[in-house]
Amino acid sequence: MDYWRQNHPELSDIAAKAAGGARLSTADARRLFECNDLPFIGYLANLARNRLNGDDAYFVVNRHLNYSNVCENRCLFCAFFRAPQAADAYVMTLPEIFAAVDQYQSAGVRELHIVGGLHPELPYEYYRDMLAGLRRRFPEIHLKAFTMVEIDHLSTLSGLGIRETLRDLKAAGLNSIPGGGAEIFSADVRQQLCPNKISGKRWLDIARIAHQEGIPSNATMLYGHLESIEHRVDHLDRLRVLQDETGGFLSFVPLAFHAAHTSVSVPFPTTGCDDLKTLAISRLFLDNVPHIKAYWIMLGPKIAQIALSFGADDLDGTIMEEKITHSAGARTAQAMTRDELVHLIRSAGRIPLERDALYNVVWRPEKTPVS
Repeated sequence: MDYWRQNHPELSDIAAKAAGGARLSTADARRLFECNDLPFIGYLANLARNRLNGDDAYFVVNRHLNYSNVCENRCLFCAFFRAPQAADAYVMTLPEIFAAVDQYQSAGVRELHIVGGLHPELPYEYYRDMLAGLRRRFPEIHLKAFTMVEIDHLSTLSGLGIRETLRDLKAAGLNSIPGGGAEIFSADVRQQLCPNKISGKRWLDIARIAHQEGIPSNATMLYGHLESIEHRVDHLDRLRVLQDETGGFLSFVPLAFHAAHTSVSVPFPTTGCDDLKTLAISRLFLDNVPHIKAYWIMLGPKIAQIALSFGADDLDGTIMEEKITHSAGARTAQAMTRDELVHLIRSAGRIPLERDALYNVVWRPEKTPVS
């Protein structure tokens, strides 16, 4: 710590908090975003990461399933959505969904990540029957499905209200909720990026109800577009406040914006330094969220690997056919093998642990797999 005291005396109070596990303020987070000494920020984040998770680094064998790309929200930052009449619009039938999942059974998939658009014509029964059919056919697979934005849409379709809709979906087979749709909570930024999407407050309200109903979720933040540092800190603060109340967030996933084929123009994509700084500050600030995920699809495998020393303790998973980010120009692969993830983690000096969707360890290196 002597180096940091000598070179950053103005941040010595933050360093002391990080070393002692004390909570950072929003002003602390802003000051860290303004600091350009990336190794310093990474060092502090690594203290927090090691205190919470030691040398462990997690991954899951999972598959993404995007049941439709038709969406009435038409978010300006999204390259995935299509209008119903578009030539490349699609909706998977339930038999097609079941067959697609069955195809990957031999890979040992433990988690399905199911998201799509807000289709203006699909009935509520389509979504409920999807979950119920998957649960009957694949009882061992964790169903992580439908963002808070989709849950709001399904509540309108069902006429049941948010709480009763969640209870109904849980009874059908829903296990947890992905973190998408949060974007940036600021009303001003949302008006520019996604004026038809539910508000940040509504997203948080639905997450609160889900957690109260025993349905955990992830949380995300889309950064690198029109937002300011102030917007990022506000977003993190709102998540931390809700997590203090419910404890329902399993992980936080910073998502680097990809602009290709979208209607949002940014002069440059996020840099590796910004990505690592955002991950590190997220780990330091979100002291009540157990896991920070370096989503290799958006970051690239090499930056995601380095992120394991900048606060992150999870590389997500095998993914198998990611579509949404690749629609916006991502150059990463659409899947990664289990062995590749193990190699990335090991060569970063961390211990690879295969997990299920709830972070229960199902495999440890050089040991018999546990169940």
